[in-house]
Amino acid sequence: QNPIMAFITLLMKLFVTILFTCNVVSPFTSSSYTNIHPSNPLFTNSINQPHRSPRSSCHQFIKSSLISSIMSPYTPPYTPSYTQLSAIGPLARKSKEKEVEGMIERKEGGEDVHSLYKNIIESTGEVPPPPNLLKTSLTKRKGTLTVLAEYKRHLNSDGFVNDIFEPNLMSPIFREFGASAVSVMSDLRMGGCTYSDLEDVSTEQQSSFGDFPGPLPVVCSDLVVSPYQIARAKVSGSDGIVLKLAVIGKDKVKDFKDMASRVGMESIVEVVDEEELKVAVDDLDAKLVLVSSRSPTETIIEWRNDIVKDDVTAIAQIWAKDNKQLEEVEEAWKLRDGGYQSVWVSDCLFKSGSDPTEHAGAIISAMKSKSSVKFASPRSKSGRGEGAREYLGDILM
Repeated sequence: QNPIMAFITLLMKLFVTILFTCNVVSPFTSSSYTNIHPSNPLFTNSINQPHRSPRSSCHQFIKSSLISSIMSPYTPPYTPSYTQLSAIGPLARKSKEKEVEGMIERKEGGEDVHSLYKNIIESTGEVPPPPNLLKTSLTKRKGTLTVLAEYKRHLNSDGFVNDIFEPNLMSPIFREFGASAVSVMSDLRMGGCTYSDLEDVSTEQQSSFGDFPGPLPVVCSDLVVSPYQIARAKVSGSDGIVLKLAVIGKDKVKDFKDMASRVGMESIVEVVDEEELKVAVDDLDAKLVLVSSRSPTETIIEWRNDIVKDDVTAIAQIWAKDNKQLEEVEEAWKLRDGGYQSVWVSDCLFKSGSDPTEHAGAIISAMKSKSSVKFASPRSKSGRGEGAREYLGDILM
C-alpha cells in the first residue's frame, strides 16, 4: 500500500475515534431539515428530539460521512442509463434549439454560413445521393476494423485536455497511426470544442493532400437540431454529421439527412438500443449507423447480426473504462470479430496522456491490429505485438 495513503487513512480513523469519544450527537429538531434530507437518517431520526446546536449537528454529519467513507466498500462511479438519457432528450433538444437561435441571430460563422443556411431551407426537389467518402473510408474487407477517432478538449471524467492536445497536434497523430476518420465534438458544453476546432482539424487534414496517408474524412459531432448547424459544419470543412435518433426523432433525422445530402455531406445515424437500430436501418435507410449503447458487447453484436444489412456500415462506440488498463482494445477486437466494421473511440484515447506506449496513436494501432483476446493481450499496444501484422492490401486500401 502507498505509505502516504496509509498515513492519510490512519489520520482519518484517528479523527473518527476523537468524534466518537467526544460523543457529539444531536441532530436538528426542525422538521424542515427532514424534508430537505428525506433519505438521511441523521435528519429523519431527529423528529421530536431535543434541540441541539448547529455545530453539534455538523459534527454528527461529518462523523457519519467519514465512517461511511472508511467502512463502506468501493463503489464505481455512477454511469447514467440510456433510459435516463432518452428521458432528458427533449430538454437537451430545447436547450440546443435556443442556443442555435442565438447563433442565427448573431450570424455566427459569417455570411457564407448564413447564405448556405438559406439555400438549405429553401431547397426542394429530388434529394441527390450522398457522397461515399466517409463510408468507403470506414468500410474495409471482412475481418478488418477501422477506427473513427474523436477529438475533444473536455473528457467525461478527466477534465480538460490542453497543451500538447491542441487540434493541430492531435489531428496528424490520428492520421499517421491509422485512424480512418476524425470526429470533432463541436458542442462546447459536451466536448469543450467549437466549430473553430472543427475547422482547424479539417484544415490540418487537407494539408496532407498528396502525402501517404492522405487526408481523413472529418465528422462534426454536435447535437444537430437545426439546418444552421449543417451549414456551419459544411463551411467548416466537415464531410459528415451525426444525427441522434433518441433526441431529435425519426422525422427530423430524415429531414436533416436529406439536407446534408444536398450539400454533399454524409450522415451517421446514432442509436442507443435495438428498436432504434431497426428504425435507422429499415425506415431511414441509413448507410452509416453508430451504436452508442452501454449494453454488453455480446448484446450489441447480436443487434448488428440480426438487424444490419450488408450495405450498411455498422460502427460501435467504445466507452472509456474507469481504470488505466486497456480493456477498450480487447473490446474493439471482440466487436471486429462480431461483425462490426468500425469503432468510434473518444475518451479512452487520452487515458494515459502522452505515455510513449499508451498515447492515442498507440491505442489506435492496437485496436486495428490482427490480434484477438484468444491469442494476444492489449499490452501489445503499439500494434507490434503478436498477431499485429497487417495485410498489405489492407494498408493500401
